[in-house]
Amino acid sequence: MEAEGMQRSQERQFGVSLNEQFPTAQVFGAKEIRVGSCCSDAKQCQKGDVYVALVEEDRDGHDAACEAIRHGASAVLSERFLPVNVPVCVVDDTRVAYGQLCQRLAGQPAEALHTIGVTGTNGKTTTSLLIASVLDAAQQQVGVTSTLGYSDSIDNLPANRTTPLAAEMASLLRRMQTNGCSHAVMELSSRGLAEQRTAGIQFDAAILTNLRRDHLDVHGSVRNYRRAKARLFEQLKPTGFAVVNADDPGSQNILSRLTCPVITVGQRQAAEVTAHVLERHASEQTFLLRAGNESIPVRTQMIGDTHVSNCLSATAMGLVMGLDLPTIVRGLEAVKRIPSRLDRLSCGQDFGVYVDCADTPDRLAVCLRTMRQVTRGRVLCVYSASDELPANERPLLGRVAERAVDVGIITNSSLHCEPSLCVTHDILDGYERPARAHSIPSRINAIQWALDKARPGDSLLIAGGSRTGWLGEETQGTDDFELARNWLYEFGDNPGPQILTGAFG
Repeated sequence: MEAEGMQRSQERQFGVSLNEQFPTAQVFGAKEIRVGSCCSDAKQCQKGDVYVALVEEDRDGHDAACEAIRHGASAVLSERFLPVNVPVCVVDDTRVAYGQLCQRLAGQPAEALHTIGVTGTNGKTTTSLLIASVLDAAQQQVGVTSTLGYSDSIDNLPANRTTPLAAEMASLLRRMQTNGCSHAVMELSSRGLAEQRTAGIQFDAAILTNLRRDHLDVHGSVRNYRRAKARLFEQLKPTGFAVVNADDPGSQNILSRLTCPVITVGQRQAAEVTAHVLERHASEQTFLLRAGNESIPVRTQMIGDTHVSNCLSATAMGLVMGLDLPTIVRGLEAVKRIPSRLDRLSCGQDFGVYVDCADTPDRLAVCLRTMRQVTRGRVLCVYSASDELPANERPLLGRVAERAVDVGIITNSSLHCEPSLCVTHDILDGYERPARAHSIPSRINAIQWALDKARPGDSLLIAGGSRTGWLGEETQGTDDFELARNWLYEFGDNPGPQILTGAFG
């Protein structure tokens, strides 16, 4: 499926006229170009494909047109005229055209689904899965694409990226339609939106969880990053609506420009759907959910104000879909855990252990704030920066950790890679008193050392490690989660330093 799903799209019965699909395009070498399949990878082209020359960050697909033709391409979709011996269709932006053509070849499956797009800096995955759970509580059949996996409601696939490539997206939506799904919930990254992977899809609803500084290495500037996020709202149907977090200052710029109906959610600012936290505990929290004149308590096993915000966004979406609050709450409460999202590990120990994929200063600060709210003892944190985090942002991780934790341990971002001393030094640059930091290059040893040092009433956050997949009823646990669980089962009742070997050694 990977070759076809990720790079190729095909129409099973009827061909598509590029002249009709792109009426403003220039066509050379033929009066009409009719195709039944398309491909964006010259090496994977097959006989009869139209080759789509994508201009990407690291390559120009126009340079591979001749190779695609040698592999059997019968036409080329490009952004400029090419001197080749097959017909050429020239459009303004091949990324947009590719997405539109993939959807057309798949039979426009999005038109048969209620499509919901979720974007933002943090909270996209959790919000997407909460919405899916709410719809499931209403006995709706739902397909999902997210960082943790793709589901067409019957089969579950691991996710190579948050937002599928255009051909894979079209294929997944077609499978959702074939399997009887009524809704498709799509987590959309800024990169996926910037690369027009959702071109050809009109959304019924769009959610913006929040908007911070992120992925500047990809977009080059905050302005470009925001522009990428805003593209989702440009793809709303005329009848579409938006859900925006009123508490988030970064979202106000986009909110002020929206012309579609908007539902605001918030805990601190005035909003149409609000919540007030009643109780906080290490293993659960209760908040009062308000929408209009209705209010209802919600108890979740996932903790933190960020989770409450994500629940509010899912609630707003459910209300617009015509669901009642009790049904929505059943869906919210049904989500017991999400891997690597403040994922609580309980093995009978007398201190809290949480695993989160936080590897940016903002996300780490949010997690540590939650830890402090539910911890009567010390807060310990094993953390790291991924190689993808720009060097100038690594000191911010150190600054956040120094201010928010009692014991901080800097380590490598992977259990199975060589540690990067350069990254550690960058993080230490953010400390006012670097001597307060512990540095244990081996992530395995760092996690086990922190577990051994935890006392009753403490909380340990293991942050920034490997991510995980969520495949239907089963979960693929992170290495961090499994390592910590194995240590707790083996040594949890025994004092003194212990190091596991074998599977993690």
